Amino acid sequence: MGKKKKNPKKPMQVWKLYQSSGDKTERKNKFCPKCGEGTFLANHKDRLTCGKCSYTEMISKK
Repeated sequence: MGKKKKNPKKPMQVWKLYQSSGDKTERKNKFCPKCGEGTFLANHKDRLTCGKCSYTEMISKK
């Protein structure tokens, strides 16, 4: 059997989680209430999810 090829990990693109306007820097995503500050919730189509503790918030349709 041959050796498996390792897929290189992509670096986390932290700059996409913040938006700067003038002198202020704002966060685009919310923090996880269980993990605390520093862990963002991933923004999906119908939910917000934490990748660390699997906390999920459903987004209601209006």
